[in-house]
Amino acid sequence: MGGMDSKYHYGVIERALREIDAGGPSLTLEALADRMGMSAAHFQRVFSAWVGVSPKRYQQYLTLDHARNLLADRFTVLDTALSTGLSGPSRLHDLFLTWEAMSPGDYARGGAGLTIAWGWFDTTFGPAVVMGTHRGICGMGFAADMGEAAAFEDLQRRWPLADFVEDPARLRPWVQAALGGQAAPLALMGAPFQIKVWEALLRIPSGHVTTYGEIAAAIGNPKAVRAVGTAVGRNPISLLIPCHRALRKTGGLGGYHWGLPVKRAILAWEAARADAAG
Repeated sequence: MGGMDSKYHYGVIERALREIDAGGPSLTLEALADRMGMSAAHFQRVFSAWVGVSPKRYQQYLTLDHARNLLADRFTVLDTALSTGLSGPSRLHDLFLTWEAMSPGDYARGGAGLTIAWGWFDTTFGPAVVMGTHRGICGMGFAADMGEAAAFEDLQRRWPLADFVEDPARLRPWVQAALGGQAAPLALMGAPFQIKVWEALLRIPSGHVTTYGEIAAAIGNPKAVRAVGTAVGRNPISLLIPCHRALRKTGGLGGYHWGLPVKRAILAWEAARADAAG
């Protein structure tokens, strides 16, 4: 997510996104830069390098109507996407993710016999706890809305019989690769229906959205919209399996397990970068 990977710049952009969201359209560049403790010119350069557009333009992507605009302009029909694949600059890092699902039997055992490494990482959308098996990243949760303890416990209780070991060094190459648009493996750990839904989510290009109904149709169960919504909400690998790209057919954001402010920020970020690349 940008060429600069310093913790300092992650922190600046994370704070800036919160300030822009809270301040609304009346917030000026000068006032925002002052809150960041930077000159307006320097802040604009840092922000534009990360997001791809100016802070003022980014404000447009955070409006309440943005989800409806995305449905009108960047809607993905998933049955086509699943059968033909998608390409283009808007895919960003999605093309580089590989994924492998664990067997239903392994999932049913609640993680027994698995060792799961975990660690905390700075991201543009706040601190994230990341977990992984020997096969790849199996969990990513954001703490900005719910707090670090709750985010960690939320992922940990999904695999209650696993052994958890704090080992950020083991995960760091995968995390840095995934956030930077490079190859990174994912280990999908869920029930068979959930995994079908998550695999469908992986086909939605960055900067685009779809609906819960589209996902249900794409996995061959068009009446299971409510069950699809539940499976989307149970996605353990936030951001990388893009559950934030699933919307209600009315254009409403729907829910987001890690907090709606995070969902709005991710959608705005992706749309801004896709437009800048296009």
